[in-house]
Amino acid sequence: MIRLYQAENLLEAYLLLHMLEQRRIPAKVLNENLHGAVGEIPFVQAWPEIWLEDERDLSLARGIVTEFEQRPRSGAERVCLHCGETNPGTFETCWQCGESLDPGSGPTS
Repeated sequence: MIRLYQAENLLEAYLLLHMLEQRRIPAKVLNENLHGAVGEIPFVQAWPEIWLEDERDLSLARGIVTEFEQRPRSGAERVCLHCGETNPGTFETCWQCGESLDPGSGPTS
């Protein structure tokens, strides 16, 4: 295993984890429960981390991290091209059907 990313919170960690999983890159979130140790250890050591299961995925995964870091933080609502459901502008996948909201990706099923 190799560390890919240190997230500021669990939400951020799991958003990135799901982006990796959509591209079939096996990864895990570590340090999920360390937030209770803040004060005993430095807070940055308690941040959740994304670890890749296979080092050979590192190059592709770094590209996904770049994409993740450049995603819009807010904005207009987005309509799912698969089911037509309206989603908040910050969503990467449709909350209704789970398909990608990226117009160039097409259905994942």
